[in-house]
Amino acid sequence: MPSPAALTPSDQPPSLWSRLVRTLRPSHQHTAFSATLLLMTAVMLSRVVGYLREAYIAWAFGAGLNTDAYVGAFNLPDFLNYILAGGTASITFISIYTRYSSRGRDKEAHEAFNSTISIMTVVVCVGTVFLEIFTPQVERLIFPHFSPQQLDLCVHLTRILLPGQIFFYAGGIVSAVLLSRRMFLYPAFSPIFYNVFIIVGGIVGAKRFGISSLAYGALVGAIVGPFLINVVGAAQDGLRYRLNFDWRNKEFREWVRLSIPLMLGVSLVSADDWILRYFASGGAGDITRLNYAKRLFAVPISILGQATGQASMPFFARLFGEGKRKEFAETVNGSVFRISAASFLSSAWMMPAALPLIDLVYRRGRFNFQDSRETAVYFFWFALSLALWSAQALYARAFYAAGDTLTPMIASTIIVAASLPIYSAMFHHFDVTGLAIASDIGILMHTVTLAWLLDRKKLVLLGGMPWLELMKSLGTAIFAAVAGFVVARFIAVNGSRKADLLSLSAISVAWLAAVALGLWVTKSSLPQELRRKKAPATPNITAPEPVVERTTGGVEP
Repeated sequence: MPSPAALTPSDQPPSLWSRLVRTLRPSHQHTAFSATLLLMTAVMLSRVVGYLREAYIAWAFGAGLNTDAYVGAFNLPDFLNYILAGGTASITFISIYTRYSSRGRDKEAHEAFNSTISIMTVVVCVGTVFLEIFTPQVERLIFPHFSPQQLDLCVHLTRILLPGQIFFYAGGIVSAVLLSRRMFLYPAFSPIFYNVFIIVGGIVGAKRFGISSLAYGALVGAIVGPFLINVVGAAQDGLRYRLNFDWRNKEFREWVRLSIPLMLGVSLVSADDWILRYFASGGAGDITRLNYAKRLFAVPISILGQATGQASMPFFARLFGEGKRKEFAETVNGSVFRISAASFLSSAWMMPAALPLIDLVYRRGRFNFQDSRETAVYFFWFALSLALWSAQALYARAFYAAGDTLTPMIASTIIVAASLPIYSAMFHHFDVTGLAIASDIGILMHTVTLAWLLDRKKLVLLGGMPWLELMKSLGTAIFAAVAGFVVARFIAVNGSRKADLLSLSAISVAWLAAVALGLWVTKSSLPQELRRKKAPATPNITAPEPVVERTTGGVEP
């Protein structure tokens, strides 16, 4: 065996820097491991920019009637995105495109892209025009407790935001093609541009347009981020678009068949925000404070659940498409275990750290200490359900990868209907705090139901979950949370930055020591599982390279 000195440059293993540069090449085709790391990194960067966005809004506009109207203005655009499958376009399309391309049937994959994006973009445009006309009537139903002035502002902001859903939809289809080709860089970083333009819109136009400047920034961000960035990536990879309105195309019909349940069903993952805003619309600033708590809570959800789920989807679909059912089930169970265990430990830090964390993140300008105290209570309750939000993202994608969208959406719709009385009862008994608790109860029902249905259909057996190891992580998390609360009692958070930092530091040290001790005492395998390169949040699958026809036919985003 030759010594390292005898190796030629081409024989020597690549350095860490060269591997990093190669991973960040737009054309790099990722493994599940590198895709997960890339998406987690991008999500963290996006959430940093998202924090700057929320911090700017809190500083410039505080928490009041106008910010409630601004947050509420996203309800109708989000609903349009959801009902016309803009939000689910990439989920169902990845399964179809991956299956065809992995079998060398690139012509069918491209035709599916052309017809889907052509027909559905027209449908989204028609839906946008319809809602633009009837925005006042719809918003009055969604927010019955808004004052006339607040409702007028909400209508105005909604009409600015609605056209952005056209670009979200088209960009979602394009990103699905990139993801199915294992090119994650463009889809991973496109949300950062969306958030940047909201901030820029506020800074540049706040004096002239007031809070409307944020909506204008969001519209431009939707065009540049989710749409243009992904289109550039697809074009550089050789993807070409050709107008195609052939609704009889079998690939398009398959997409419709898979997407209709997602269009007609209602998932608590999306409906939770709508329900929270509906009930909280009667108090000044309640919607805004709930939104700030939920947006900060969305940071670990995105890193642990969303990024992992997005990276997992092409690999889940490939395993199932190749008939590797045992590997498919083991992959899903392993992913859920690691993400849930990490979420337990994260919640154990977030809950005792809620007040100093919220105060550091948001209190400035018009957002005062009392706003921080109320927001921290909501954040505390949201943090309790982190593992559930993370796990459900993987369970849902397991269904989608198996080509079954009907079962989870029927179940989700029933759960949403069953949850409404819970939200109502908790709101009337515990006011706005009860809404955060009801959100936890709802996502618990949602996650447990998805796991049970996967087991019943013999897709992912619950018996394959390493329950003992999961309980070790849960026990460690409870121990760490108690340690954090004990330490927090000795440091009063009184509105000063020094107290916030001191409290947060003490809680973090106590949490870290308790986690290290708990994992060591229980002999947990979690540290090894998280360190193993071959067993990341999703497995390192070396899939066959798809044979791509470089034709001038249509390409999908």
